[in-house]
Amino acid sequence: MTTAIDTNVFVALWDADLATTAAARTALEAAYRHGNLIVAAPVFAELIAAPGRTEKFVNTFFEDTGIAIDWELGERVWRAAGNAFRSYAERRRKHRDLGARRILADFLIGAHAAEHDYQLMTGDVHLYRAAFPTLKIETI
Repeated sequence: MTTAIDTNVFVALWDADLATTAAARTALEAAYRHGNLIVAAPVFAELIAAPGRTEKFVNTFFEDTGIAIDWELGERVWRAAGNAFRSYAERRRKHRDLGARRILADFLIGAHAAEHDYQLMTGDVHLYRAAFPTLKIETI
């Protein structure tokens, strides 16, 4: 089984908190034993924007670990992400949700996994379960 990995898994992996890092490492190693690992292009973009992370660092990490980057999202992914993002915005307005706002990249990451029938590894189950109810989710 191919596992798509959300940005927050790498943030946890590279965190200073040893428990968080260990949990992310264990989850990634388990997923690797069961199949291929991949990230959607928005994950790569988010990671190189993080403080202390460079494009070279992220490229080298993915090359060294064998994690593939899917640069071509395609029309189906964009449409699924747009529809999920619209539904999220409608739910947010209806409930007058003042919590943290989600960005389109989150929905592209989820749609990428859902449209390719990948399992998604994430630390944000609530968002993806609401936006993509049939998506297979692995948590860290």
